[in-house]
Amino acid sequence: MSVKVAKGGGVVVGKYELGKTIGEGSFAKVKFARHVNNGNKVAIKILDRKHVLRHNMMEQLQREISSMRLINHPNVTKIFEVMASKTKIYIVLELVDGGELFDKIAAKGKLEEDEARNYFQQLINAVDYCHSRGVYHRDLKPENLLLDSNSVLKVSDFGLSTYTQKEDELLRTACGTPNYVAPEVIHNKGYVGSTSDMWSCGVILFVLMAGFMPFDAPTPMALFKKIVKAEFSCPSWFPPQAKTLLKRILDPNPQTRIKIPELLKDEWFKKGYKPTSFTEEDLSVDDVAFAFNDSNVLIFGQVCTQLLSSTKNLVTGKKVKPVYINAFELISRSQSFNLENLFEMQTDEVKQETCFTSQCPAIEIMHKIEEAAKPLGFIVQKKNYKMKLQGDQNGRKGHLSVATEVFEVAPSVHMVELRKTGGDTLEFHKACESSYFYKIFSSGLQDIVWHTEEKK
Repeated sequence: MSVKVAKGGGVVVGKYELGKTIGEGSFAKVKFARHVNNGNKVAIKILDRKHVLRHNMMEQLQREISSMRLINHPNVTKIFEVMASKTKIYIVLELVDGGELFDKIAAKGKLEEDEARNYFQQLINAVDYCHSRGVYHRDLKPENLLLDSNSVLKVSDFGLSTYTQKEDELLRTACGTPNYVAPEVIHNKGYVGSTSDMWSCGVILFVLMAGFMPFDAPTPMALFKKIVKAEFSCPSWFPPQAKTLLKRILDPNPQTRIKIPELLKDEWFKKGYKPTSFTEEDLSVDDVAFAFNDSNVLIFGQVCTQLLSSTKNLVTGKKVKPVYINAFELISRSQSFNLENLFEMQTDEVKQETCFTSQCPAIEIMHKIEEAAKPLGFIVQKKNYKMKLQGDQNGRKGHLSVATEVFEVAPSVHMVELRKTGGDTLEFHKACESSYFYKIFSSGLQDIVWHTEEKK
């Protein structure tokens, strides 16, 4: 694929001339683009190839592209093609220029009943179609719902999606954004993609009508407890029929939770409902084979070949992820983040420990801990998502050593455990003449700690 400079000074990628940046995240940039031959406007998601490989994002990117290739629906963002240069991956997408549904809620607060119902109906149309193709989104939230200039809703960001050939097949990977995740995902005992997506749709409906979350709490543990028990109450302005429907959607038991065929018959839902009318393209055998073929590593054709050849230089061994812990393990381990527990002036043999939660990627958490520890005299040894910090001063009980490990609660939530495993803390303090050591170390970690409670 060619990348060149156009006569007017713009950059041309394949058949598209790139324009201004219209979105930017941690791992990708989205640019406006125009087809050089027919003038059609598109959005191009640009990812750095080395970044994809270093951060083990190949599987996620494969899922996103595979899922979107299976879906052709007016309420789902379309994917047109995927290209690659020596340094970048380009995903050409439908241009949706009305912003996120989240922005509309943030600007207006709660929506009027009819408007909220209309968006919810469009969401259900999209989700129902995705499920009919064996695709389960697993991260439905207002930030992933786009609006075009005519207020048509478009489901986007299939990075956490999966596809199964059996509708009731149990999924095992804990995915989603904490406030929108279903109870059975937190339990980590297997869940059905369609019912967990339905729960997320129910949370979205509540947010549209209320302007705030049904489940919210100052700490992750308290949040998960509320979700598991489905502890929520509807505002007084919700009509009775909507309250009844929400209780059927936000049912903590996935077996009795309302299914989409039942939802389509609900009286409140049916008001003003218009089934999506569109001409469905035939799904090719190649598309199905691509989506359900485990041997596909990333994209298709030439892009896949290019990336696989790069992998040899950038990634060795198989993909490693942090150990997963479910919400209840998190609750049992959790305490307030206080490094004084770890470095307090004691000479007993108790292994002091502390932990904190973070919404940063696991690899960023590891980097920050290493960055904070090295200037303070620690020798750092790390493997996967475990790290050993060893002091360079030798006391009567040997070197002070601290073990750290990152655990995954959900893709967007990690718990970090720090535990003293050896050495004499008191002698380490004396040797370093640094009674404020823990404060220095703690301050280096503050920007990755999930601060959910107001400081007193």
